[in-house]
Amino acid sequence: MLKGIDSRLNANVLYVLRSMGHGDQIVIADTNFPSDSVAQDTVHAELLRMENLTAAQAVEAVLSVLPLDTFVDDFAGRMEIVGEPDTIPPVQAEVQKAINQAEGRERPMVSIERFDFYDAARNAYAVIQTGERRFYGCFIFRKGVIPPEE
Repeated sequence: MLKGIDSRLNANVLYVLRSMGHGDQIVIADTNFPSDSVAQDTVHAELLRMENLTAAQAVEAVLSVLPLDTFVDDFAGRMEIVGEPDTIPPVQAEVQKAINQAEGRERPMVSIERFDFYDAARNAYAVIQTGERRFYGCFIFRKGVIPPEE
């Protein structure tokens, strides 16, 4: 255990989050996402796991240490439901709530078509697989910056 670090974050996840730079992307995926095969194409090239958590719990933990990019609209994306791009299922609403809480304001995620999401995930820095069993619990986050102290 480390003081001030969310205990849900394991050493491998912390290492990758720290290694990422501004603009790099991290995927947080549900159990049905082809996480292992997609992760092999990422910069990190190894799958990270937070299997005992829902998507929202994993996002809360990650966003406790990861700043989101404030320079772009696609700082966070969600996988669209096939044929229903505007539908927000409960799993995505929970993650949106976690984003808003971390940001201290409402910042809506962009919607990403399923196969475009797979392509974007392969270009990410890394993939984290959660224990989320609900469908469409897949998200991409773009790392922001921490400003200098004044």
